[in-house]
Amino acid sequence: MTIDPAPQAAPATHDPRREYESRLAERRTRLAAAERRNRALGLARLATFVAGVVLAWLAIDRAALPLAVLLVPIATFAALVLWHVRVRRERERAAGAVRFYERGLARLGDAWPGTGPTSTDYVAEDHPYAADLDVFGHGSLFDLLCDARTRGGERLLAQWLAAPAAPAVVRARQAAVAELRPRLDLREDLAALGGAARSEIEPERLAAWGARPATLTGVAIPVIAALLSLCSIVTLALATRPDASITPFLVAALAQSAFLGAVRGRVAAAQRGLDRAGRELSQLRAILLRLERERFTSPLLAELTARLADDGVPASQTIRGLERRVELADSGRNLLFVPIALLLLWPIQMACAIDRWRARHGARIERWLAAVAEIEALASLAGQAWEHPHDPFPEILEDGAELDAQGLGHPLLPESRCVRNDLRLGPEQRALIVSGSNMSGKSTLLRATGLNVVLALAGAPVRARRFRLTPLAIGASIRVGDSLLDGRSRFQAEVLRLRQITDLAHRSPPLLFLLDEILHGTNSHDRRIGSEAVVRRLLELGAIGLVTTHDLALAEIAGRSTYPIANMHFEDHVEDGTMSFDYRMRPGVVTRSNALALMRAAGLDV
Repeated sequence: MTIDPAPQAAPATHDPRREYESRLAERRTRLAAAERRNRALGLARLATFVAGVVLAWLAIDRAALPLAVLLVPIATFAALVLWHVRVRRERERAAGAVRFYERGLARLGDAWPGTGPTSTDYVAEDHPYAADLDVFGHGSLFDLLCDARTRGGERLLAQWLAAPAAPAVVRARQAAVAELRPRLDLREDLAALGGAARSEIEPERLAAWGARPATLTGVAIPVIAALLSLCSIVTLALATRPDASITPFLVAALAQSAFLGAVRGRVAAAQRGLDRAGRELSQLRAILLRLERERFTSPLLAELTARLADDGVPASQTIRGLERRVELADSGRNLLFVPIALLLLWPIQMACAIDRWRARHGARIERWLAAVAEIEALASLAGQAWEHPHDPFPEILEDGAELDAQGLGHPLLPESRCVRNDLRLGPEQRALIVSGSNMSGKSTLLRATGLNVVLALAGAPVRARRFRLTPLAIGASIRVGDSLLDGRSRFQAEVLRLRQITDLAHRSPPLLFLLDEILHGTNSHDRRIGSEAVVRRLLELGAIGLVTTHDLALAEIAGRSTYPIANMHFEDHVEDGTMSFDYRMRPGVVTRSNALALMRAAGLDV
């Protein structure tokens, strides 16, 4: 089988910080100008209104001016309103761009925790690795990555980080992320446009509105409404003749009223939710218009943009058709047009037109929303790739259980403080028992490994010099606590997590287990026997993984196992009562412990 190579890391031809700072300064200037125009237009509207009141007083009360003069302030005010709407839109776009670059600089300056989505509600509490690896929450991987502004894009990216994708899907995402990586203008526009869309668009509700069965799609109702309107118009015209009877018109009007009453329920059903759906689709249309300007070559992006058109008609144009129908329907509420609207049975005709649009195009709304969400999720990963041009895309292997990383680092740590280590797991080395003292780097290694696998199988670049892996499920026991509410001790919670991880090992893809100081809530004898049994069972099921410990007795597992297991360790040094670490992983079992020396340095008599 031919495997497409992963896209390479971007050549270091750009300075992300300098580019962000330059663009942020320009966008702030643009925002300040928009703010000034916004204030000026607000004052101009107020002045025009006051002038109109004065002119109306002079024309009506004093008869000093002709009534036609009132057309000047009315037309001026209307023009100012339209101009003001455009300026406010420009201000919102500029403010969104400012937020986009401020967040980018916060990431580059390691001040990003809390600037992105920090909810932990994207996965269940018993997710096999999300809480242990800091995938969601404040200071999490999701907090770092997510630049999606619509709810759909945010949720989809969360799904990608919560479950590994198949190799073909990962490679398709990699190619799409590589193509989006240099398109900073597009990613800025998506973030700016999506900020307004987030407050409006609720994807599930909008998709449900589009998929709801239509009630006014037949020809009978609009034809009958047209005939009744024609009768009313004709009889009204005839009634204006000298000595003509108004009775025929009254009969026609009565027939109209009866017909309107008969279909009122169906009209109301067709119009239910229309106002909100119309606003949401208008917000969606702004994003679609921006995406329709782009031309993509990667297969995934080309497919996604193809979903935004039907028979060559762009989705934005289709939505514009609905907007025109809604505008026409709203015109029926104009006080000057109400008599004519009643005569023409305008509400019925417009309700039929809107329902026909929904019957024809409504089911496509979900597809449009899904395509936009996926492009947003890919754009978030592309932002990470652009800000870290030296981070490579991993090579995705097809079969077996393997992970080979050179220069592996923790993606949430500042690069200046990120100590990198090499790691290899596979047929020749199925597991590592990593020993060392607390704070020596063992748990950080587990999280670095797990988070980079999450990134790799989501389609993103990784924090490493080189990274190769097969599809892997992740099971982690790093941060397990007790639960007073559920009546569980920490040890019981850990046992349940280990059972969950073992169950995962029975499934496909193969499991990567990350176990930190397991079973330390019991005595050393039971811990050694239990830990060895858990590791042996996981290896029997084809899993690979890491086990950390500061109990040197557990390192003996490697010597007794029939599977290839290696011992590795982290060292620490105590100098003048201070413990220091270099966070470098070395072969073998840790040879010394500085715990007693540190206790004595602290003044304890041991």
